[in-house]
Amino acid sequence: MSRIGRMPIAIPAGVTVDIAENNKVTVKGPKGTLERVLPVEMTIKQEDGHLIVERPNDLKKMKSLHGLTRTLLNNMVVGVTEGYAKELEVNGVGYRASKQGKKLVLALGFSHPVEMMDPDGLESTVDGNKIIIKGIDKEKVGQYAAEIRAKRPPEPYKGKGIKYMDEVIRRKVGKTGKK
Repeated sequence: MSRIGRMPIAIPAGVTVDIAENNKVTVKGPKGTLERVLPVEMTIKQEDGHLIVERPNDLKKMKSLHGLTRTLLNNMVVGVTEGYAKELEVNGVGYRASKQGKKLVLALGFSHPVEMMDPDGLESTVDGNKIIIKGIDKEKVGQYAAEIRAKRPPEPYKGKGIKYMDEVIRRKVGKTGKK
């Protein structure tokens, strides 16, 4: 049986969970509200302050949906209580980031500055060479961070570019001169 799917999700104080037909789940908490339609095959029950996900049978597809459904629900509950944050680091001579209202302006060695608007529900802040993205939806936070990183991914020779704070760049040795 799915080890992740079996675990109950504790619902903290101040969080309400509504399960409508076709597994449309709405989670409300102190940081906001998240809505998602989860796979219809799974049965989601709310029992004494816990959410429990159960699957109908042991087919391979149902086993994989079991763990996925439970993790998506857990991410929603954590999102409305604590929220999610991703940190990016800008490395390189002349590479910098700045904020103009809801706009993130990146100088990445191109002939023009790269401008990105913060999506709805997300907030980005710039602290020196660090970009911090915060939001309640884990998927949106990760997607926006990936889009920012894609503007100038880190290169292996000097390590210039935008990288995640916990990312390790595998460095390569440069060219050697003739002897």
